[in-house]
Amino acid sequence: MTEDLDAVLSERRRLLSLAYRMTGTLADAEDIVQETYVRWYRLGEEERGGIENVGGWLTRTASRIALDVLGSARRRRERYIGQWLPEPVPADLFAGTAPATGDSVTAGALAADPLERVTLDDAISTALLIVLEAMTPAERVAFVLHDVFGMPFAEISDIVGRSPAAVRQLAASGRRHVRESRTSLVPRADHDAAVRAFRAASQTGDIDQLMRVLAPDVQLRSDGGGVVNAAPNVVAGADRVARFLLGIGAKNPELVANEQPVGDGLGLVIRVDETPIGVMSFHVEGGLITDVWIMLNPAKLTVWLPTRSR
Repeated sequence: MTEDLDAVLSERRRLLSLAYRMTGTLADAEDIVQETYVRWYRLGEEERGGIENVGGWLTRTASRIALDVLGSARRRRERYIGQWLPEPVPADLFAGTAPATGDSVTAGALAADPLERVTLDDAISTALLIVLEAMTPAERVAFVLHDVFGMPFAEISDIVGRSPAAVRQLAASGRRHVRESRTSLVPRADHDAAVRAFRAASQTGDIDQLMRVLAPDVQLRSDGGGVVNAAPNVVAGADRVARFLLGIGAKNPELVANEQPVGDGLGLVIRVDETPIGVMSFHVEGGLITDVWIMLNPAKLTVWLPTRSR
């Protein structure tokens, strides 16, 4: 019995990784995993004993719950105050959880045809999560399960209630979203160099120096969740973004920005008296920053608190 319990609990981190990719927030992911375990323990001993692949059962159950959560999450975000951004997490938070290997998810092997998958690593970037937000719930579930966790279409069809052929189309549609959005894959060293140049320029207060590291059409989005002040609309253009950022720094000299790896590469954690109050993530192309994402919503910063357990 202890071994069975250990096997079930050992899946928790991977399930969180899966649910987070599907929802974009750790709170929703944790709710999904908690409900998954509730359903597991509601089973009788005989029912649990008849499940040969515990990881597969937990994955399918969590995925069905996530599909329902995605529908309600869309309605919640329609009422969201200001801009909604996915929750940024440390780059290594879910390291080693995807793609799935062995029997932890399914008896099936990872998709053999590379044309039917996109290459994704363990790091979960804000850029990718924003693309996933543009998918329908069914597309998102199919894409995450197949392209990230290697689940066969036949198994996914039972989760989303579609035929295997329809699921293949859902995943292909999601894959198009991802490929179309990834105009260029920047080497991590180039990304990090641009972010360090951005940080240095921001600290000087020199607008011309800061503009030199921003793309002309750069866009800045910030999420305060209606709890803290944040730009209600997109700030676009190098001049406007630079003035916006330098204005914040001038009004709040106590802010300190520390380097921290996030899913997109190097990011910045904004602190006041050692307390994290924001996380900045970036997208870089051609050595210039094209997107700045600032998370200020306290509900989406809990993973950055020193007391947070991972």
